[in-house]
Amino acid sequence: MTLLLRDEEDIVRENLDFHLAQGVDRVIVTDNGSEDSTVDVLREYEAQGAVRLLLEPNDDYSQGRWVTRMARLAADEGADWVLNNDADEFWWPRTGTLASTFEGLPDEVGIVVAHRVNFVPRPEDGRRFWERMTVRERQSLNPLGKPLPPKVAHRAHPEITVVQGNHRVEGPELGGRVDDGSIDILHFPMRTYAQFENKIVKGGRAYARNRELPHRTGRTWRRLYELWEQGELRAHYDEQVVTGQGSDDLLEDTRLRDYLRELRAGAAAR
Repeated sequence: MTLLLRDEEDIVRENLDFHLAQGVDRVIVTDNGSEDSTVDVLREYEAQGAVRLLLEPNDDYSQGRWVTRMARLAADEGADWVLNNDADEFWWPRTGTLASTFEGLPDEVGIVVAHRVNFVPRPEDGRRFWERMTVRERQSLNPLGKPLPPKVAHRAHPEITVVQGNHRVEGPELGGRVDDGSIDILHFPMRTYAQFENKIVKGGRAYARNRELPHRTGRTWRRLYELWEQGELRAHYDEQVVTGQGSDDLLEDTRLRDYLRELRAGAAAR
């Protein structure tokens, strides 16, 4: 699995613990200038041999280039499959584990599509995000009103290119494409306002510095950054916060909460 991170101290440990428990063998992580305790957490997992940590000082959000580098390193290190993940995404197998899901695929399959669903922000009460955020959308749209694009996992290849956004790959022929709902991605993009604002401001400024990417790339991030510049990002966030059970467009979903509770309980017992 690859991860590109920046200031994700509130979620990085949960992300790593979840995916490692699901059978991910190794995680290659690029930290892009975190100013919180993210790197300290990553160093713990690096010392255990679970993480290979790369530090990327450039601040132009060249995500495609950086993730491509990690995906190719994974192939060089003997990976069979690569999940190009984000810190706020949890790849949830419908049955078994992630490891058993990928092991069960026939050799002719080279790409697996995983559809994402957003969990909505809840009032901040001091609890961890995964304890609070147990309501998700039935069907998720991005801030531009477009369907939330899926992600793909791919068979490892040393010449693969991961396209900016992590939604598709290009290059060598990898095999057939499977889109059968065997994997969901539980997405937690808005956990607190402070986290959300920090992400949008730093990411928006980084996109503005990048002269290689067309302006249409990163449209969602750029639009949210415009809202911040106009002083409207807080209002946008507050509109998304759900109290109670919300509307008919929302569902109670405790999968991640229950899984992490069990994982934490098992770790404490040991």
